[in-house]
Amino acid sequence: MNPEAANKKIICVGAHPDDPESGCGGTLAKLAAGGNAVSIIYLTTGEAGIENKSHAEAEAIRKQEAINACNILHATPVFAGQVDGNTIMNNEWIGKITALLSEEKPDLVFTHWPIDTHPDHQVASLLVIQAWRRVQQKFPLYFFEVCAGEQTMGFHPTDIVDITDTQEQKKKALYCHTSTDPP
Repeated sequence: MNPEAANKKIICVGAHPDDPESGCGGTLAKLAAGGNAVSIIYLTTGEAGIENKSHAEAEAIRKQEAINACNILHATPVFAGQVDGNTIMNNEWIGKITALLSEEKPDLVFTHWPIDTHPDHQVASLLVIQAWRRVQQKFPLYFFEVCAGEQTMGFHPTDIVDITDTQEQKKKALYCHTSTDPP
């Protein structure tokens, strides 16, 4: 991967608001700063992610947090419409994600490493892998991890991007997700 390349379309698909930011937010910020168009597709809006809040209340909060984080990363948020904690891997959703990626015509896509303990992370990854197989315009597919050692298993990175210049930007984007108690 060449983070210095410009005028590319970059997509990141994450299961919940805060996953793309924690997994590769610094890289996304670096790519945006380099003149690339960056979009983050959130499979869910994190409806089940706030204790003592209804799904509707949590969705409103977490969606706004994701929009705020995307503003910091200079990315466009897209919400795919699945439900946190109840994600679906079926042909209909493979078709929806394939259509989203075909419409966007990405030059590069990031998503979750598929061997993860969180089912929503697995579904996001597998949907992207299946969509990648179906799109006409192939693109490089890169995986990120969240909660290293806790959720992701067997991840061995092949590419590492120096995010020294965007580390603070990533941190600010992560701290937009106050409802999930960022580290």
